Amino acid sequence: MRTFLATCLLFTANVTFAEPPDLGTRHAGSDWSRFLGPTADSVSTETGIIKPWPKQGLKLVWQTKLGLGYAPPAISRGRIFVFDSYIDSDKKLNLARLTCRNAETGNEIWKFEYPTDYEDFFGYDNGPRCSPLVDGDSVYILGVEGMLHCLKVEDGKEVWKLDTRKECNVVQNFFGVASCPVIEGDSLIVAVGGSPKNSDANINNFMDLKGNGTAIVVFDKRTGQVRYRIGDELSSYSTPVVTTINGQRLGLYFARGGLLGFDPKTGAEKFHYPWRARVLESVNASDPVVVGDKVLLTECYGPGSVCLKIKPNAAEMIWSDENKDRREKSLQGHWNTPIHVNGFVYGCSGRHTAQAELRCIEFETGKIKWRRPGLTRSSLLLVDGHFVCMCEDGLLLLLKPNPEKYEEVSRVDLNESGLLDYPCWAAPVLSHGLLYLRGKERLVCLELIPKK
Repeated sequence: MRTFLATCLLFTANVTFAEPPDLGTRHAGSDWSRFLGPTADSVSTETGIIKPWPKQGLKLVWQTKLGLGYAPPAISRGRIFVFDSYIDSDKKLNLARLTCRNAETGNEIWKFEYPTDYEDFFGYDNGPRCSPLVDGDSVYILGVEGMLHCLKVEDGKEVWKLDTRKECNVVQNFFGVASCPVIEGDSLIVAVGGSPKNSDANINNFMDLKGNGTAIVVFDKRTGQVRYRIGDELSSYSTPVVTTINGQRLGLYFARGGLLGFDPKTGAEKFHYPWRARVLESVNASDPVVVGDKVLLTECYGPGSVCLKIKPNAAEMIWSDENKDRREKSLQGHWNTPIHVNGFVYGCSGRHTAQAELRCIEFETGKIKWRRPGLTRSSLLLVDGHFVCMCEDGLLLLLKPNPEKYEEVSRVDLNESGLLDYPCWAAPVLSHGLLYLRGKERLVCLELIPKK
């Protein structure tokens, strides 16, 4: 890897970094430059949403066809970055593609492409899963096959790249790479999860795979130079969270086998709390939910949820679903990340569509306050005292957080109207009053907050 990184350093030495101009005309609100937004928890500080919605639904601002993938977009300084893939029939290549568009009109500004050979083991589409990450003049993408790129926001020119599969010996995970990179200061934190060399021989027996110290790899965000590697965990689909607990910055990564706590500056490992179903076909995908010095983990293949109290070098269990019957488990989150509101957590529970139900639980105890079945698997976004709920079948809901009952304000079926098709698995995105929703091979932009 040393030779490769030297090349990165030589290449970036001549690159100048300048803040790109803001193309936006909607000045109220905020950018959504990373997965789950500015605070990494799918909570927006914007206000003034339309409520209730008109019977015909929200105003359609623009829409566009996409290729394959489930990655939500990122928005920064009037630009929207969309990551997908498509088959170029002329070149006979599968190409991963990052497109930069005007966030308010959808007009294309530039695109960046590279060949990818990813093939899903379980028949899902071969497109990217990770949201782009924008930081100042740079945008980062991590492909489903493991290619990591840093590009210039202005024109999409490549600054540096690294093939994590090759450099860290990443053996393909169940559904490819899907843990989004995050920025902490001048560091880029990437969940890699490589294995020792020649581990590919165990590709049909994931339970035999071991880590090689690259659960987390942290890079200089400008040059791509490796700063540190930590953890023998394998990769999951949960995105690392960096937070402050008891006055100290702490990195939390819900890896394939459990929660890894680490110092994001030095890479010192603080603790590891095992949490995973005892079956081969199981994954951890929801991000940790942090409330004060407590963290909620949730998964849907076995143990369910656990609430932990974080101490300087340990995580202690407060309550756990592990020994409960399936129906009695507090919350079994799949890919969605639940949202905490005033002592209660709201989120979708259930592995399969038929089992899925929206739930509210008490954070401190795990007590189930209510269940709402029949909405399919869904993702939430909290804004202006309401939830925007995107269901996988295209149903879009506006809900009030209420620990006593399910409270629906409005609904519109985007599948019935022809705007979105199943699967709508990407988390909803809100930036400067515009709501961006992704379904099968399509992205739509709706006006949730009128322009001021």
